[in-house]
Amino acid sequence: MASAVKPDRIPADRDRLDAALLAAHAAGDADALARLYTTAGDWAEAAGDIDAACFYLTHAFVFALESGAPQVGALNERLAARGRAHRMRF
Repeated sequence: MASAVKPDRIPADRDRLDAALLAAHAAGDADALARLYTTAGDWAEAAGDIDAACFYLTHAFVFALESGAPQVGALNERLAARGRAHRMRF
């Protein structure tokens, strides 16, 4: 399935990110969802909201697993570093 959101088209504001997440969910686009939830996690982490960041990164991790995305290992490491997952080998 073609990605609903191109890698160079990650939204720059929260409203557009939310709209892109809804569109990717509607399209069943796990690859886009992994990227978009990673972006949401990055933004939450930058804002100092670690619980929200881990919530989004967990979603990103699940969708990365589903789509076979290459960032699955990095997402697992980020979650493990926050005590939210066990380190896994990919």
